Amino acid sequence: MTETTPYDADRARFTRRALARLVLCDHAVDVADGAAGLVATENDPDTGPGGRASQAFQLIELAERALASAVIYEHERGSSWSEIGQYLGIGPAEAEGRFAAHLEGWNTAFEVPYRLDETGRKRIPQLATAAYDPAWACEKLDRWASLQRIGIDAVSSGLVMAAPEEELPPVTP
Repeated sequence: MTETTPYDADRARFTRRALARLVLCDHAVDVADGAAGLVATENDPDTGPGGRASQAFQLIELAERALASAVIYEHERGSSWSEIGQYLGIGPAEAEGRFAAHLEGWNTAFEVPYRLDETGRKRIPQLATAAYDPAWACEKLDRWASLQRIGIDAVSSGLVMAAPEEELPPVTP
């Protein structure tokens, strides 16, 4: 599918590294918000048996998704499997084996950005939402960071953006 969308131009302003970082930020917010839901006790009477255990288990799932996003980001910024494995306490082969499918899915999403739904009429983006629509993600994540008193533009200000075409160095044969 080669049709363009309104988000393609916005996405082109970001490097793959920046897009990967946005996805990691978005997944980290999900973990933080999920953990925050376990802090308050006032709604405990409204929670069924096992409800808090279910919430805690969901945190593990969210954290695993954030970890996979962190590995993709580290790969995009040039970290080797040895370096990634070192910080995970595993060997490079185990790190690659554990996260290769995630990285392959990330790379494939740039080559084949959409798939058709079951009806064959609706395009479904293969990139995570934060990478598919990075302008929206920056706004959302900066707002979240501001509300958490992390900082103003705490997310968007540190991203490595793509160089505009007119600023790119000339290609030499």
